[in-house]
Amino acid sequence: MVRRSIVLASTALITAALAGCGNTDSWVESQPASGWPAQYGDARNSSYESSAGADALRLEWTRSVKGDLAAGVALASDSYLAVNAQTSAGCSLMVWETDNRARQRWCTRLVQGGEASSPLFDGFDNLYVGQPGAMISFPPTQWIRWRQPVIGMPTTPRILTPGHLLVVTHLGQVLLFDAQQGVVDGSPLDLVAGVDPKDSERGLADCRPARARCPVAAAPAFAEQTGIVVLGLWEPDTEAPILVGLRYRPGQNPVLTREWTSDAVGGGPLASPVLSADGSTAYVNGRDDHLWAINTDDGTPKWSVPLDYLAQTPPSVSPEGLIVAGGGPDAKLIGIKDSGDRGEVVWTRDDVVPLTTSSQAGAHVAYAVARDGENGQALLVFDPADGRTVNNYPLPNAGGWPVGVSIGHDRRVVTATSEGRVYGFAPA
Repeated sequence: MVRRSIVLASTALITAALAGCGNTDSWVESQPASGWPAQYGDARNSSYESSAGADALRLEWTRSVKGDLAAGVALASDSYLAVNAQTSAGCSLMVWETDNRARQRWCTRLVQGGEASSPLFDGFDNLYVGQPGAMISFPPTQWIRWRQPVIGMPTTPRILTPGHLLVVTHLGQVLLFDAQQGVVDGSPLDLVAGVDPKDSERGLADCRPARARCPVAAAPAFAEQTGIVVLGLWEPDTEAPILVGLRYRPGQNPVLTREWTSDAVGGGPLASPVLSADGSTAYVNGRDDHLWAINTDDGTPKWSVPLDYLAQTPPSVSPEGLIVAGGGPDAKLIGIKDSGDRGEVVWTRDDVVPLTTSSQAGAHVAYAVARDGENGQALLVFDPADGRTVNNYPLPNAGGWPVGVSIGHDRRVVTATSEGRVYGFAPA
């Protein structure tokens, strides 16, 4: 009787323990890295980091990719960075260590032509990057984890919870991959009819200047709160691009549906859209020199604000609705508050020419690369609350045009230029 009681008690304890465990699959599902996982930061393209940024920096290292860059630097959850370059020979995809003077961890060569697409890090340091005709994932080493064919050149990918990788190619093919296994969930969605699946490089030359032969010239934005994906699309034989809204429904069939199209943005959208913290609003540059706020439920306009210049990079948006307008050769530094039914300009700096999207780090620190003198460039540190300059750091031997500013989880800041020079800053 005593032995039987002990066995029954042990069995009850084991059963209770197993019942308390539940399903633990979620911990292995891919999530974005906690650094700056891809160009423009999170999947909303917000270019915002919640941790307070360093207002004083020191230039820790510079390094060249020995080629050209057209997309920002991706930063992992630890000390890795990734750049996707266009090089005449040798490696083009490179992974370096930000806290070790940019020591190279590994590199490999991709099919060239996709340098406008940023790599993406997940929280396990796996890397996702496109090349014409394929989407590829690498583990923390250079050996390929999985590779799958696509039609066109993937724009910057995004991770959608739970564990889906959203890939939209420049020819308008939309796919959802299981990020872990590399298999497609459901059927691809084709935004453009009659695309030749054997010609994945058609129209690529039109993508960087965002012209008509490149149907999807910029990466989409996704908000988990609403399940909405917003992207720009230039359909064949039309005068201007439009906005498209897709709905993400995990566990349903189909998992992605086309919800709406909108021609509300004056002249058509330019550069990637940016979504608000609650996913209800998309902020989009118009080719009419306005910043537009679009309702993501149906694509209708909420408001627009004249910028008096053509913003060629996306705005950045804080969770409180503070927008810093995008950059470009004739840009001004402008802060705009989303007040629901209107956008209010709260400050303007006519003496600063931001050449990149401004990357915000908390409420009082933001970074942008700005024009410095006649031909120079400098990393500008400013307060996004009022636009005042906090610090200014010239970029030695900077040439070409800057491709963005990335903020690490350790408050390091990395920026780069189209001529392939990368600059690593650490808190002073």
